[in-house]
Amino acid sequence: MINQHTQELINKGEMLPLMEDFYTIQGEGFHTGKAAYFIRIGGCDVGCHWCDVKESWNAKLHPPTKTDAIVENAKKYANTVVITGGEPLMWNLDYITNALHQSNVKTHIETSGAYKISGKWNWICLSPKKTKLPLNDIYIVANELKIIVYNKNDFKFAEEQASKVSKNCELFLQPEWSNREKMTPLIVDYVMKNPNWKISLQTHKYLNIP
Repeated sequence: MINQHTQELINKGEMLPLMEDFYTIQGEGFHTGKAAYFIRIGGCDVGCHWCDVKESWNAKLHPPTKTDAIVENAKKYANTVVITGGEPLMWNLDYITNALHQSNVKTHIETSGAYKISGKWNWICLSPKKTKLPLNDIYIVANELKIIVYNKNDFKFAEEQASKVSKNCELFLQPEWSNREKMTPLIVDYVMKNPNWKISLQTHKYLNIP
């Protein structure tokens, strides 16, 4: 049971339910191949059946951690931080992003967009899910749209979502890992016919790194 004082700190973003944080290589999307410090925050109710971090869903399993301590760890390793989840926008991210920017650390987020935007971001990767669609406000500020392709119907979903983002938004199709052998050839064919899209692969899994 979280006491009232801890809950107040969580509400302010001065504590967050940290699942894990680690320094690695960005494996997906526009920034693939770049070194970054990942902060994975627990809690998600979007409920993708193919999610590969389902242990992140229950925020109660991940103890509230002082945000200042998370920032201090991040500063030791990298000049770019990626905040992910779970669904990180379930939490107030103003405090952590302000603290990172004060230390000249760039902030990236990977989100489904299903919750109101908080925080100050250098890069927003929007990865919409059919189970809980993004709020309208995030489409115009998204730098990158990343659609996970599990079946053929996801191509139609991708185009529907692409019609809502700005013309400068980078568009990516990424095969869902467990179905990659079936869907990757279809994505290759689709991108060749629709070159406004690019292919994203989970290269960190091929490289066997976190």
